[in-house]
Amino acid sequence: MGQKVNPVAFRVGVMEGWKSRWYAPKKEFSVLLVEDKKIRDFIKKHTDKGPDGKDTLSFPGVAKIEIERTRDEVRVIIWSADPGSMIGRKGGRREELQAELQLLTGRRINLRIEEVKNPELVAQLVAEDISDQLVRRASFRRVMKHAMAKAMEKGAKGVKIQLSGRLGGAEMARTEKQSQGSIPLSTLRAKIDYGFKEAKIAQGHIGVQVWINQGEYSEDDNNGQNAEKSQAPKNTKRAYKR
Repeated sequence: MGQKVNPVAFRVGVMEGWKSRWYAPKKEFSVLLVEDKKIRDFIKKHTDKGPDGKDTLSFPGVAKIEIERTRDEVRVIIWSADPGSMIGRKGGRREELQAELQLLTGRRINLRIEEVKNPELVAQLVAEDISDQLVRRASFRRVMKHAMAKAMEKGAKGVKIQLSGRLGGAEMARTEKQSQGSIPLSTLRAKIDYGFKEAKIAQGHIGVQVWINQGEYSEDDNNGQNAEKSQAPKNTKRAYKR
C-alpha cells in the first residue's frame, strides 16, 4: 500500500483537513478548482533573475498552501520555513505577491504567511532540500543519511527516503531507499507526512520521495473536523506499533 497510496490523501477527511476549503455550485466547481491550481503553481514556480543571470525561485521553503473562499475574497495561507524573505522589508514582497495573485485570478486576495516551526519534520521541505543538494552534485547517500539524522534529532518517530533515477550519473536508472525508525503507513492515527520533489540534474530527473512519522494525532488536533466518530475514534485502546 505504501507504494500506491499517498499517506496524506489517505488520511484526508478522517484525520486531516482539506487544503482547499470552500463550497461552490456544480457549474463553478471546475473553474475554481483550476484557479486553485494556478495559484499554487504561481507561488511555487515564480522565479527571479539571480546575480549570475539564472532563474531562482522567488519563494523557496514553501511547505503547503491553503485556500479558503468567501463571497467577497479568496484567503491564501502560505506555510513557509522562511516567512521573513516572503514578507520582505516593511511587507513589500507580500503586497507585491498579493497584487500579482489578484491580477492572475481577477479576485480580491487576502494573503497570510505562517511560519513552519520545525522544517526538518516537514516532508516537502526535506524533499526540496535533498533536491537542491543533488542539483549541486552532492553525494546522494550522504544527503539521505544527513536528512534522516536531522529529522530524528528533532523528534521524528521514523523517516524513509527514496530516490529514483540515474543516481550518481549511472547509465541505468535505479531506486535506492533508506529508512530509520517506524513508518506505519496503514495506521490512520499515525501522523505520516509525505513530500515529493524532482531534482533536475544533467543526466536527467531524479525523483525524491520522503515519508516522516511525526507521532500520533492528539485529541486536541483540529484536523478532520468533518470525520465521523466511527472512522476516527479519539480514544484508542492500544498503541499501534509496526
